[in-house]
Amino acid sequence: MPVHIIHGRKPGPCLLVCAAIHGDEINGVEIIRRVLAHKTINNLKGTLITIPIVNVFGFVSQSRYLPDRRDLNRSFPGSKKGSMASRLANILMEEIVEHCSHIIDLHTGAVARDNLPQIRACLVDDTETEALARAFGVPVIINTELRDGSLREAAREKNIPFLLYEAGEALRFDEVAIRAGVRGILGVMHHLGMRTKARKKKGYETVISKSTQWIRSPTSGILRSISPLGTLVRKGDLLAYVGDPLGEVETKVMSSFCGIVIGKTNLPLVHEGDAIYHIARYPEAEEVSNYIESYHDELDPLNDEIADKSNSLA
Repeated sequence: MPVHIIHGRKPGPCLLVCAAIHGDEINGVEIIRRVLAHKTINNLKGTLITIPIVNVFGFVSQSRYLPDRRDLNRSFPGSKKGSMASRLANILMEEIVEHCSHIIDLHTGAVARDNLPQIRACLVDDTETEALARAFGVPVIINTELRDGSLREAAREKNIPFLLYEAGEALRFDEVAIRAGVRGILGVMHHLGMRTKARKKKGYETVISKSTQWIRSPTSGILRSISPLGTLVRKGDLLAYVGDPLGEVETKVMSSFCGIVIGKTNLPLVHEGDAIYHIARYPEAEEVSNYIESYHDELDPLNDEIADKSNSLA
């Protein structure tokens, strides 16, 4: 397990940033590579611990799981004499987590599932974690319950503020998700006083969603999606069609409430009951949608190319 530790010349917090606990979730690997290459890391206060690949076995085999088919992120806090997953979890807790003051864990959606950049955290009676989530700077924060056996739950038991960043799809690099992750980590480091220089933020507001829900396919067939990630949907809006192979019959998939699309399947073939759209509930959904659109435009690499061409013509 590769671990990179950077000690600043001055004392400060100890921040752990880790990725690929699920071995096929690789966006975080590239995010950490870019954070380590960032020029402000040379003037660090405190300690930055990065683990770009926690689940090396899964990363090499392009699998979410360990060779024993266990999910490492359901095996914490682990034990010294348990399964491979349990032993790895125990090593991470004793050798790394015990020394940390704050943690950011980087994830993506599953295979063939895409996630909008978002922060997930348990924010109940935890103003410090909420402040970190807002400092990360993505427009979507979701207040979520803890999962049994997760690193997030184990950190909570030790009162360590913990952010879980979700963005993109397994086994694929997503440039917008990567750029958002790098900016978010640097924003948290600035909030913690670990770095003094920070790019001036634009006027994005971060709004917390208290609940999310999956919209499931009403029938089996071929999925034709209408609503991309970040879309504002209202109750009764059309999300997709599910049709038969000959195109003779199509069933509409409708939103059952108002919110923002934060996750979706990329598979064209679905079965009845499959989760196809993940929607975050927001009373101010239209306002959040505008923030998301502006944020995405700023990070989109296509806009870089347009700007470069405009500058060269000028």
